[in-house]
Amino acid sequence: MTEPVISLRGVRAELGSRPVLRGIDLTVRRGEVVALLGANGSGKSTAVRSVIGQVPVSAGEIELFGAPRHRFRDWARVGYVPQRTTAAGGVPATVTEVVSSGRLARTRFGLFRKADREAVRHALDLVGMADRAKDSVDALSGGQHQRVLIARALAAAPELLIMDEPMAGVDLASQEILAETLRSQVARGATVLLVLHELGPLEPLIDRAVVLRDGCVLHDGPPPKAVGQHALPGHDHVHPHAPAGAEPIRTGLLS
Repeated sequence: MTEPVISLRGVRAELGSRPVLRGIDLTVRRGEVVALLGANGSGKSTAVRSVIGQVPVSAGEIELFGAPRHRFRDWARVGYVPQRTTAAGGVPATVTEVVSSGRLARTRFGLFRKADREAVRHALDLVGMADRAKDSVDALSGGQHQRVLIARALAAAPELLIMDEPMAGVDLASQEILAETLRSQVARGATVLLVLHELGPLEPLIDRAVVLRDGCVLHDGPPPKAVGQHALPGHDHVHPHAPAGAEPIRTGLLS
């Protein structure tokens, strides 16, 4: 087995006084592509935000690349794509400026050299946004915003990519571009943790699915299709071909 890149052991977290993570264990090993699935409110986003330190944990241990998270400093190794948001956060900026901000961790004293500028251009090429490099992000569609956020994460050539609902609200054309971008990162050996509402075009890339329910790990293993379309416990849905009056079949938490 390759070494863990992410390790959560017995992690608990609360938002206000409400428990969101209830002692979850999660390991993502080098080169794996792991999808974190679950219904809204199951704790998916809180789990990934706890990994990068945006959400404090009340119990348990988190490690990144074998180091305790609170001691980890080499953040250039980690690329993070947040949930759907505006690429510049309301601040006027060009596409290149936003993507360049993702390269800062690799620069010396914030000074961009030729290699840094080339890395930014390469990241824009990967997501099909090179032709919009000089445009204001205010002029972009929702799918293009998402592609810029992913380019920003890729600009530092991270070893680990953490992506929170990268396909949410994104048009089909952008979904295909994002899937191809992720495929290229996997081919170069990147480790990926994805929060997904459904597998969609990323399904062929997924090595493991971890399903959360009420802040607990319900399933950790092959993606739902690989274990059978209706093999994971979760929400009740009636199979479209089930006879009238049949008992609902319990499926994965993908709705």
